Amino acid sequence: MAFLKKKKSAAEEPKVLPQHIGIIMDGNGRWAKKRMLPRSAGHSAGAKVFRTIARYCSDIGIKYLTVYAFSTENWRRPQQEIDALMKLFKEYLNEALRDFQDDSIVVKFIGDKSGFSDEIRALMEETEDGSKDRDGMVLNIAMNYGSRDEIVRAVKKISQGVKKGEIDIDSINEDLVNDNLYTAGQPDPDLIIRPSGEYRISNFMLWQSAYTEFVIMNKLWPDFTKEDLDEAIDIFNNRNRRFGGV
Repeated sequence: MAFLKKKKSAAEEPKVLPQHIGIIMDGNGRWAKKRMLPRSAGHSAGAKVFRTIARYCSDIGIKYLTVYAFSTENWRRPQQEIDALMKLFKEYLNEALRDFQDDSIVVKFIGDKSGFSDEIRALMEETEDGSKDRDGMVLNIAMNYGSRDEIVRAVKKISQGVKKGEIDIDSINEDLVNDNLYTAGQPDPDLIIRPSGEYRISNFMLWQSAYTEFVIMNKLWPDFTKEDLDEAIDIFNNRNRRFGGV
């Protein structure tokens, strides 16, 4: 575990681990194109990195990790690529059920599950159910996720409560909105990392990231390493987080 093994000088302050990290796993297609490979090869390589980084985050003590795996906009991609991604999702879910039984990681899928096949939805539910009693890191996998869609859904749920007389309109506040998001009960991300050098949030955790620190790294996701995560945490530690104060 490279992060934990870093030696500190006597004068160096101890590192503060972000409680919640978000990662926009970007650059799989460009990674494959640079190597004259099909885009599906980039997604396969990215999936391996995801498993490595997720376990590493768990090992070093991160409490929550949210990864952006498939957005609501990704359905616009070529059908061949979507089919390859769905196949990859099924392989990952079957692997998670088979090989991750001894992990302490709690797996949650955030996003609109109705867009997936019955088979994938059943595997998601089985994976969540099989990990719900674990006591380790919570891993949110954002699939068919878009933050605007998430907020619209929260507004609809709250509106239904008002219509039924269950919610007083004057009681609507930030806490109530938080309670109706996919990440209800979880802290906002302290740090969001985007590999690939793109300076965009891409509809990821818009509400939750109001005071999140962002780190952009000029490296494609399949090339991302544990040391890159360590570097992002070091950058986070050098930020002065004032949350609107002085």
